[in-house]
Amino acid sequence: MLNVKSPVNFSTNSKKHSDMSVDKTTVAKIARLARIDVPEERLEPLAAELNGILNWIAELDEVNTDNVTPLASVTGHALPMRDDVVNDGNCVDDVLANAPDSTSGFFVVPKVVE
Repeated sequence: MLNVKSPVNFSTNSKKHSDMSVDKTTVAKIARLARIDVPEERLEPLAAELNGILNWIAELDEVNTDNVTPLASVTGHALPMRDDVVNDGNCVDDVLANAPDSTSGFFVVPKVVE
């Protein structure tokens, strides 16, 4: 359980974390690298949205997690395990029933290398 001593403001208007910021040029570069066509008029609003996200992430650093144990799952339940048994499956006929063509227990596929 997190023990937060003071409420954390998750406002996107926070200017406390100005060291992480994205400008219009950076958004254009990210869009180009991601091969996303972003119109010029959307670059500035996207920069503001990304800065809001980065500020919110930076605010998470303020939460005291010193006495919090890391979680692998929020439910606390372990996954059921089964014995690892090696077998041949014994279902060749069932698998080959889905194949368009088979010969001698193998899939027949068109030649792909010439």
